[in-house]
Amino acid sequence: MNWKGEAGRLYAILDASCFSVPQLLFQAADELVAAGVTIVQYRNKSADTRTMLGHARELKARIGSRVKLIMNDRADACLAAEFDGVHLGQDDLSPASARKIIGPNRWLGVSTHNPEQVAEADRTSADYIAIGPVFATGSKAKPDPVIGLDGVRRARELTRKPLVAIGGITRLNCQSVIATGADSVAVISDLVRDPGKSAEEFLRILG
Repeated sequence: MNWKGEAGRLYAILDASCFSVPQLLFQAADELVAAGVTIVQYRNKSADTRTMLGHARELKARIGSRVKLIMNDRADACLAAEFDGVHLGQDDLSPASARKIIGPNRWLGVSTHNPEQVAEADRTSADYIAIGPVFATGSKAKPDPVIGLDGVRRARELTRKPLVAIGGITRLNCQSVIATGADSVAVISDLVRDPGKSAEEFLRILG
C-alpha cells in the first residue's frame, strides 16, 4: 500500500449530514476530485441501508474510477457498493471480522483515540490508523477527548502504518499536524463550503 503515492496528504470525508440534499453531496464529490483529491470517505450515520447504498453507488459511478472510495462503518456496504475500503470506529466490527468480509485487497482503516487503541490497531491487519480528535470538533455529537498535537506525536511513535489525523483540522492548522508526524489529514467541515476551492488550498498548503 503506497499511501503517499495513492492517497496524498488530504483525506476528504463526505458526511451526508453536512448536505441538505444528496445532489449537493454529489456535486461536492465532483469538485473534490477535480481539485486533485485522491481519497474520499462516504459517511452516513442516519440513512437507512437502501438510501445509503443508493448514494454510495452514485458516488462510485461518478468518481470511483479516479479516487479511492472508503465506506464509513459498514463492511457489507463497502462490498455492495464496490468501494475500495472500509473505515471502522471503535464500536464497529472488529478489524479481523471486517477483513474476513472485505478480503485481503481492500483498504481497512481503524479509528483510535488514545495510545492503547493505536497499539491495538497496529497489531491488526489495518492498512492505516486514524487518530483524533486532534482539535475540538463539531462533527460528532459525543466526541472523544481532544488529544492535541502531542497525541499525534505519541501515535506516530507507536506505529509505522500510515497515520491519518482527524478532528477539527482546517487550512489554518493542517500544516502543524503533518509536521507532528501524521501522513494525512482527514477533513469534513472545512471542505463543505466551496469544496473545490477549499481542497485546492489544502493541497497547496500540504504540498
